[in-house]
Amino acid sequence: MTRLKLAFIGGGLDSVIGTTHKIAAQMDDRFSLVAGCFSIDKEMNEQTAKQWHAERVYSNWKELLEGEKNKIDAVVVLTPTSQHTEIVVEAIKAGYPIICEKALTASVSDALNIRKALKKHNGYLAVTYNYNGYPMVRELRSMIRQNKLGRIQQIHIEMPQEGFSRLDKKGDPMLPQQWRLQDGGIPTVSLDLGVHLHSKIGFLTGESPLEVIAVQNSFGFFKQVADNIICIAKYTNNLVCNIWYSKTALGYRNGLRIRVYGEKSSAEWYQMDPERLYLNDNKGHTRVVERGDVDVVIPSEARYNRFKAGHPAGFIEAFANLYYDIADSLTAYRENSNYKSKHVFGINEAVEGLCMLDAIARSAKSNSWERVKGEANNET
Repeated sequence: MTRLKLAFIGGGLDSVIGTTHKIAAQMDDRFSLVAGCFSIDKEMNEQTAKQWHAERVYSNWKELLEGEKNKIDAVVVLTPTSQHTEIVVEAIKAGYPIICEKALTASVSDALNIRKALKKHNGYLAVTYNYNGYPMVRELRSMIRQNKLGRIQQIHIEMPQEGFSRLDKKGDPMLPQQWRLQDGGIPTVSLDLGVHLHSKIGFLTGESPLEVIAVQNSFGFFKQVADNIICIAKYTNNLVCNIWYSKTALGYRNGLRIRVYGEKSSAEWYQMDPERLYLNDNKGHTRVVERGDVDVVIPSEARYNRFKAGHPAGFIEAFANLYYDIADSLTAYRENSNYKSKHVFGINEAVEGLCMLDAIARSAKSNSWERVKGEANNET
């Protein structure tokens, strides 16, 4: 297969996620990173380009869009979320397919503007929700879609982290990036963590959120932002979800956990133990399904076994699985714009997620149930 060529906007060596995107994109030889504007800091920009052997480096993203015409296959947007909209829209207008780090935008209105640009210019967008790349999560999705758990009645999903309550070696609060300490209409903790939980529920079940009730708090050191959100959400097909995400849960580096309860069986997956699914049926049977078991379907595929079971695949491998799917999806788009991938989330999923997070923010203020607005199904 011919490698697809990428240019990064953002994601320099000093960013949280840039190195992960770079490794994941190239792990299976599907992409090459050939150009970038990696940082607004000149020294960091040049240092990143040199270390990553980028052929071309630009001082700003507008120069990159002008200079890379007809040279690359996609632009990867890795800047802070609040900067995504302008870059993504202008890149779409210039004819570039886009791979964008979650969250796509900081507001529903900005996401709708991106959707308008995509429709007008027949563009391509993939938003990276990397936890959907874990093989055992994909196995769980397959089990749910094949009705092996029965009709799904409830999901309990959580993503607790501790960063806003942790002290460093000197006993001082650990300082996040400054842009993470500013909240808009949708709190940044929702854009960081809540988007993952929405994508997980939709990825696993295919259901959509209808109504939410939520509380939000500021428990940590940084009182200007929300850092803990608890939500009950009603979904289509009578699915009810209990959702918790936090940056003030001491003891959790990343406690992403999914518990799915169906009429016939339940299943549990934990990101810190990613090779296993824990299953319980209505006859009292309990069993553990592992990536190396003979009866698993999806995790047995060669693409998920870069090394044999017993040597756990982790976060970056899951991200690489997503980039593998994006490569297939992007190739199909280039050959025929009528493309679709069950593993790649695009604009409609991103809009739906932001509509849900907006409803959560409204509910936390009103102390009442709030409807999830219907923009996700509105093509205008």
